Amino acid sequence: MELREAIGNRRSIRYLDPDRPVEIEKIQCMLEAARIASHFGNNNAARALVVHRETATEEQLASLPSPVGGFQMQLAPVIILWYVEGNAMDEASQRLRELVHCGALGYGPDKVTVLEETLVPLFDSISEFLKGPGMVDMDLGQAVAQATLIAFEQGLGTCCQGSAEWSVVEKAFNIPESCRIVVVQTVGYPAESADAGGQRPRLPFESLFQLNSYDNPFPRSEEVVSQLTQDKFFQAAAPSTNREEELEALRQKYNLPGSGMI
Repeated sequence: MELREAIGNRRSIRYLDPDRPVEIEKIQCMLEAARIASHFGNNNAARALVVHRETATEEQLASLPSPVGGFQMQLAPVIILWYVEGNAMDEASQRLRELVHCGALGYGPDKVTVLEETLVPLFDSISEFLKGPGMVDMDLGQAVAQATLIAFEQGLGTCCQGSAEWSVVEKAFNIPESCRIVVVQTVGYPAESADAGGQRPRLPFESLFQLNSYDNPFPRSEEVVSQLTQDKFFQAAAPSTNREEELEALRQKYNLPGSGMI
C-alpha cells in the first residue's frame, strides 16, 4: 500500500477487539518509528510507556482517562502513555555536538567553534523554557503520527485521548516529576469496519491554509484532489451505509453504555 493511501485510510478506531491480543513485536515497530521521527535539536524528549491490559494492575487501569471514551480504555488490549521527558533538554548541548559530528548541522572549518560559542550557550540558557509546552510537544506529535501509520500498516487500530487528571496517571505508573504526559493512545485490532464509518467532517481546505498572507487562502488544485482521489487518499463522507446498525451491534456485543458519548 502506498503512503498516500495509507494516510488517507487512517481513521481513529474507537472500537477495538478486547479478546484479540496485540503482538509485542508490532508495538515495538510503532516505537521504532517514533524513535526515528524528527526531533527538535535531536533531543529525543518524546517517550512512551506501554500499558498491557492483561498484566497492568487494577490501580493503573483505573487511573486512565475515561470521561468521554471510557469504553475505549475498557476494550483496548494495549494503551500507550505518550509523554515528554523534560530532563532531555538538559543534554541539549551534547545532542547539538552529535549533530555537528555526524554532518547534520553546520558547515565549514569553524563549525565546531561557532557551535560552542553561539548555539551551546544559547541552548544552555533557555533549557528550562524548552521543557515547557512547545517544540517538544510538536516532536511528540510527530512521533505519535509515525507510530500510528506503522500501526495501521500492521492491521491495528488506534485512537488518542486526553485527560485533565494526568497527575493521577503519572502517580499510578511511577512517572517522574520531570515527565509530562501529553496523550494516551489505545491500540488493538479493529472490531469495527476498516473505514470506521467513512471520512469524518473537516472544515473547507481554503479556511485552514494560507499562502504568504493570512487573508490569502492557499490555492487548491482540483487536479491534485482528483489524483489523490484516484490514489484512494480520500474516502466517501461519513456516515457509511449501515453505520448505525454496525454501532448498535458493537454496543450489544461488548455491553457498552447506551450513550455513545461515554
